[in-house]
Amino acid sequence: MIGEAPEGIMLFLPALGTVFLTTTMEKIEEQFGNLRIAKRCALNGDPTYLLDIDVSKSVEAESNHLVAVSCSNKSIKVYNRETLHLLREYSGHPGLLNGVRFAHTSENMLFSACSDGTIKCWDIRLATQETVQSFRGYPSNVFISFDINCSDLIVCAGTEKVEEDTFMVFWDARSNTNYACAAKEPLGTYSETHNDDITKICFHPIKPNLVVSGSTDGLVNVFDINKENEDDALIATCNSNSSVSFIGWSGKDYKQVYCMTHTEGFCWWDLTQIDTEEPMTLLQILDVREVVFIENSNLNYLIGGLYHEKADKLFVVGGTAMGNIHLINCGIDGLSLVGTLHGGHSATVRSFYWNMTDDSLLTGGEDAQLLLWKPGAVERSLVKKASMKIASSVQQQVRVHSTSLKRKKK
Repeated sequence: MIGEAPEGIMLFLPALGTVFLTTTMEKIEEQFGNLRIAKRCALNGDPTYLLDIDVSKSVEAESNHLVAVSCSNKSIKVYNRETLHLLREYSGHPGLLNGVRFAHTSENMLFSACSDGTIKCWDIRLATQETVQSFRGYPSNVFISFDINCSDLIVCAGTEKVEEDTFMVFWDARSNTNYACAAKEPLGTYSETHNDDITKICFHPIKPNLVVSGSTDGLVNVFDINKENEDDALIATCNSNSSVSFIGWSGKDYKQVYCMTHTEGFCWWDLTQIDTEEPMTLLQILDVREVVFIENSNLNYLIGGLYHEKADKLFVVGGTAMGNIHLINCGIDGLSLVGTLHGGHSATVRSFYWNMTDDSLLTGGEDAQLLLWKPGAVERSLVKKASMKIASSVQQQVRVHSTSLKRKKK
């Protein structure tokens, strides 16, 4: 027989998982709060936004020692992740860059999408501006999003709406040494399931046949590209009711999808409920800024999200106009602040990458700084770069989502 617990001690015998969850959350809160700036990239006086960050993640790169950044001046920079020493720079793109991705199986292969309707691939071992592969869309295509699947076999890009057309374009990503200089033509397209700009493409982390897309039409679509046609490939359509700015996968075995919107909304869906009578929506918040309380600070915008596998927790990352970074916990009962990082950036933060292996964080912002945060680090240089004002043309445009939807599922 279990006696009464001493005063001040709570027994969690009916749900031992609660103890683990609480401990895990406390550990994450402590780890995040202990992050300090370890390195800053060299300050070169160039007023450039750092738009997107990716880190090498192949088996051969256990320490994830390469980081690539796409910039508003149409260049891509590759750094050593530990020192932030510049290794490569690819410039001279004819259009705006919309994403940068390392291959999953080789840390040396780097992809980017450009608004000129091309996707390019470089081998960073080669000291040249020449690409080792390029992928060409159709003449009217303007690419504003892209991703490569986890097996590195398929590349997909999303287009702006031109007249009445918007496309998801697919290519075979496998290299062909006999035709390395020729731009690859598409395998095919999806064109019926979005009716406005396709702002985000995100393949499933472990299932190469699954991909989710988000659009300014408010829809988040999940596809199985192994199916023979677009109609059969469409697994689910979820409505965010606003223009989609970020999408991702979460949950055990990544059976959930979530999105953020250009109006700072948040939506979260459970794909295991597709064939049931239960609702797919786990959480939907029209404006996160209105529901997350931050003492002595505020929340101006959302940057993105991340799923913490070890903790089985989904987090949202947001920030302030002065460069503070907020980590927000997501639960089916709502959102709550985990912690805030101060003193790093001096302007809006545009991108981040959290390394779960060593609990380090990379952030890039509108102050032209790339920062490496590590637990308990001590920065040698205390110089903080002043905020730079950039032409508004590189700002992410917010468009009113269309209320005319071609297709909607549960």
